[in-house]
Amino acid sequence: MDILERLHSLYGREIDEELKKYLGIDVHPEFRDAVLYQVSTGGKRLRPLIALTSARACGGDYRRALPAAAIVELIHNYSLIYDDIIDEATLRRGKPTVRARYGDNAALLIGIWYREAIEEAILSTRNPPLFAREVARVIREIDEGERLDILMEYAGRRDPYFVENRLGPKLLNNWEELYNTYLRMIRLKTAALMRTSAALGALSVTDDEGCVKALSEYGENLGMAFQVLDDVLDIFGDVRKFGKEIGKDIKEHKLGNIVVVMALRELSEAEKSELLGVLGKVPVGDDDVRRAVELISRTRARENALRVAMEFAGRAEDALGRLGVNEGVEDLREILRFTVTREF
Repeated sequence: MDILERLHSLYGREIDEELKKYLGIDVHPEFRDAVLYQVSTGGKRLRPLIALTSARACGGDYRRALPAAAIVELIHNYSLIYDDIIDEATLRRGKPTVRARYGDNAALLIGIWYREAIEEAILSTRNPPLFAREVARVIREIDEGERLDILMEYAGRRDPYFVENRLGPKLLNNWEELYNTYLRMIRLKTAALMRTSAALGALSVTDDEGCVKALSEYGENLGMAFQVLDDVLDIFGDVRKFGKEIGKDIKEHKLGNIVVVMALRELSEAEKSELLGVLGKVPVGDDDVRRAVELISRTRARENALRVAMEFAGRAEDALGRLGVNEGVEDLREILRFTVTREF
């Protein structure tokens, strides 16, 4: 049993009950199944597990952080509902997306319901104004991260804003700018919510600024390592273990994958042109993906990306080192180890 399975066996039922409680407020009986569908499709519940374990790491009772756990999981699923609308996605976690199951208009309404469920959960926290500010901050960050992610796509979008402001032509002339924009994008889109998960868990039980700061740094750096490794697995993972389509980022024309970023630094001009040609195709086929992976494999992109992930993991470990020793801290350390060694 890995650390997430163990923590889920401890907290999973309470997390799910908390989610249903806030999503169920005033919901019409005919709408209830549609509202609950997104959270019922599965997921590792990583963010609420981080919140509850962070409360323990600060010496508190994890039950006081259950509203925080619900908040971060609702934010995560809220963002996924809208991601799938934006990307016109039909499958997530091997099941139809909300938009595929109920239609885009219903998905928009369900997304609004999630946003208001977050507000209801905030009212149950020990400091609603403080929690509300952090929630507003992180939702804005996720939104900006999504905007950058789309702008870093090399082709495929029809929306006038994204066509007119596409970043690829600008970033390809300056590798350092491309790399730094990538890091900023994943810090906003992925790492910010990991930071908030740890911070809200801590704030649920303490006002100790040192504990909150250390856990915020842990969560952000864990999130950075998590996303970098997710990018590596997207290109080089085993679909049976990863549980997602391999090469999805290539099919989605993404420059915002660290493996692609690292490869572009090393490839010859002819090879770079060929890789960009694949990223620019609409649509990108399976043979195109195989050719892109073949080109990338000629470089040290995988090794360099893994090195970056380990650097962020080291920073997360350093942050935990400031908290002393207790079972909560050790469980967070195990989550970090699991993240950097996972194969799926």
